[in-house]
Amino acid sequence: MPLVLAALVYGVMLIWHLGATAVSTRLQEQVVPVADFMAKIAEGRIPRVPGTAVFLTRTQRDAPPVMVWHLKHNRALHERLFVLTVSTEPKPWVTPSDRLAVEEIAPDFWRASARYGFMERPDIPALLRDAHERGCTIDLSDITYYVGHETVTPRDDAKALPRWVEAMFALMQRNSTHLTDYFKLPSDAVVEIGRQISI
Repeated sequence: MPLVLAALVYGVMLIWHLGATAVSTRLQEQVVPVADFMAKIAEGRIPRVPGTAVFLTRTQRDAPPVMVWHLKHNRALHERLFVLTVSTEPKPWVTPSDRLAVEEIAPDFWRASARYGFMERPDIPALLRDAHERGCTIDLSDITYYVGHETVTPRDDAKALPRWVEAMFALMQRNSTHLTDYFKLPSDAVVEIGRQISI
């Protein structure tokens, strides 16, 4: 019985890992170079509204899909942009000095990565206060958080996951902890952008 239970737990963890990796890979295919993104804003004379927009994303570079989709549908952008990727390290704790890395990749446009141990609970508002103390001039009094809400669908090509793996991952994702709660985001300042991801 212990071996059966261990095998079930391992299977669930493996399916989650395969699905999360497939989603991240698909999102990485949809990023837009920052230079192209900023040029599009300038050419289209996109209105810039006061405040800071914080985009939570799995992508590791450039302008993430959630930001591109926000611009496409709302045709406006905040004056200050902060793109954040949160990763969980294979150790229980990460020292505060190693937690956050921030880079200004364009005027008033920052890209940051945050590292947490698997025993830690991310606190994004506290992380932003830390970034502000390090010289990042985001407006802490006026922040809107943008998160992508992915709906997983089957992919019809050679790179697709087995259909049963995709179905199991989709079920697990629907029942997972909501990002707003997990990252301790203020619920009245969060905008979810729905999208379909084929894996």
